[in-house]
Amino acid sequence: MKIGFEAKRAFKNFTGLGNYSRAVIRIMAKYYPQNQYLLYTPQDNAKVRQTLVEPFANISVKTAPVKILKSYWRSLQLTKSLVYDDVELFHGLSNELPANIKKSNIASVVTIHDLIFLRFPHYFKWVDRQIYRYKFKAACKNADRIIAISEQTKRDIVQYFNTNPQKIDVVYQGCDAAFCCPYSDDAIKEIKEKYKLPQQYLLSVGTIETRKNQLLICKALKHLKQDIKLVIVGKVTAYKQEILDFIQENHLTQQVIFLENVPFQELPLIYQGAKIFIYPSRFEGFGIPIVEALNSKIPVIAATGSCLEEAGGPDSLYVHPDDDIALTKAIEIVLKDEDLQANMIKKGLTYAENFNDESIAKNLNSVYLKTIEHAKRRN
Repeated sequence: MKIGFEAKRAFKNFTGLGNYSRAVIRIMAKYYPQNQYLLYTPQDNAKVRQTLVEPFANISVKTAPVKILKSYWRSLQLTKSLVYDDVELFHGLSNELPANIKKSNIASVVTIHDLIFLRFPHYFKWVDRQIYRYKFKAACKNADRIIAISEQTKRDIVQYFNTNPQKIDVVYQGCDAAFCCPYSDDAIKEIKEKYKLPQQYLLSVGTIETRKNQLLICKALKHLKQDIKLVIVGKVTAYKQEILDFIQENHLTQQVIFLENVPFQELPLIYQGAKIFIYPSRFEGFGIPIVEALNSKIPVIAATGSCLEEAGGPDSLYVHPDDDIALTKAIEIVLKDEDLQANMIKKGLTYAENFNDESIAKNLNSVYLKTIEHAKRRN
């Protein structure tokens, strides 16, 4: 099978959508080496080529002709390249497809990550919302099949775009293998010394923004009887000032540590040095940091209200995203009970097997085969 991937973000983005794109390409190339994989991207990237493409003989890169406006190529000219290259199936990895893909004989599948811009429009600019709505809705309409990264996202696609649920498959995401690798006590001690981290700390990872709701943890910190610090790792937005104001007003300045621009290879060490991972986000498409924490052998406390229970499983703890008292109690319960910690870690690791590479590759391949059969009937 010859499979094409819309790979712009695989080459340009080094956070969520980029991580997802590279992971899908890598695990498919590894577990289904009999296929040929073509990565369509407006621009190449030497580092990504070296780490993602060169290790696999079955991956090749196709870039836009220099003379063509790159956004125009992705939207309207890419289908011509797919036809010319005899691509059998095309996977739009990040919420969109070429506008004219349905007119070709090529089977198409699109991954929709979330519809947060519709559920929480106040987090997005008006212009961005209109663009996203048009692109996402068109992709869902034109695709032969849709991949949702969670049951929550599937429900949202049905609700907001009136899509037939039978057209949608849920295929969960995994996390980078680096989080599954146990590091030595010396290595963890070294990373704590580098960032001046305490022996024990609570951890939250994610962009510091209103939706991620890190302020809730600071409010819980105010009520905690145990003396433990909070480490927040993530890209800074204006929301950080709101957190800083609360910290200062409540004399928590010495209790909260912010880390920004942490190299990816050091992040698993920071996870593994933590006592509890806390993710109080109001809404997510899935919640990869939770899977990272489960694989890092840390108890997880997350928020109710979206899909975080899907990511954390039945043995993590969940609280309402506005209930700082409930979060305080959950933290205290975990900190006091070593048997509970051990049970959460053990069962969390078992649950995380649902998101391992081989399982994801098998599920993706099943969707691809189903999509090709559907396209044959369509044509």
